Amino acid sequence: MSTLLQEEQKNLLINKSKEARKQLIKAVNHAGAGHIGGPMSAMDLFINLYFNELNVSTEDPDNDNRDRFVLSKGHSAIGLYAALAVRGFFPIEELKTFDSLDSRLQAHPDMTILPGLDMSTGSLGQGISAAVGMALGAKLQNKEFRTYCIVGDGESQEGQVWEAADVASKYKLDNLVAILDNNKIQQFGWNAGNGKREIPAVNAHGRWEAFGWHVIDIDGHNHEEITNALHEAKQVSGKPTIIIANTVKGKGVSFMEDTIKWHSRVPTDEELELGLKELEAGV
Repeated sequence: MSTLLQEEQKNLLINKSKEARKQLIKAVNHAGAGHIGGPMSAMDLFINLYFNELNVSTEDPDNDNRDRFVLSKGHSAIGLYAALAVRGFFPIEELKTFDSLDSRLQAHPDMTILPGLDMSTGSLGQGISAAVGMALGAKLQNKEFRTYCIVGDGESQEGQVWEAADVASKYKLDNLVAILDNNKIQQFGWNAGNGKREIPAVNAHGRWEAFGWHVIDIDGHNHEEITNALHEAKQVSGKPTIIIANTVKGKGVSFMEDTIKWHSRVPTDEELELGLKELEAGV
């Protein structure tokens, strides 16, 4: 596979992903609350965006020409916080305040109190609508910034997601890139038998394509594929792009991976220690 990613940058992204995952599970353990599965599956996406793609600055986070990012699946906020902390938007030590009273790091993102956030999210389906508005606003004002949005596969069952998809296509928002965190497990849904859930997003490629989007399928844990897809999206004219990132829920810690119980379970101290060792070893 040809790639635009140099080996040095690739190693940086891999190491930053590892570090952010470690900070994530430590924060949830310390808080005694929070989600793990979805933030872990999206972490490579967060890291690639903030270290490799987005035009943003820790020194001037509100610059009018910055790229915008919206985490539509707002319950995965701790994953975004970990990435922002590792990127330098606020001290890593502040992750210890996650979900505590008066913290800037609430269970869902609050753009009014934390630098680096472009949208407060939490109600599933609404974030992508805000991203569409940002992209349309840029078009109307002849601004060059781009807008990116991560959507959950379970979240994409919300009708508002498809209303937003339709509007984005109608206005030919080629400055908008959505990324579907397709980890194939949601907290609630139809039981498919044997204790497993049905896959949340069936034929995601075909559905987004039918709404007039340019669709790219990738391995959401491969930084080369993520980088190539984001570059391809910039070459698309006249339509928005959706990157379907095939991911693993709980990615990085073997006993957390691909299981529904780690959607929002808090690791014990023993589980935290085991998870940190696995992440450090790169198992």
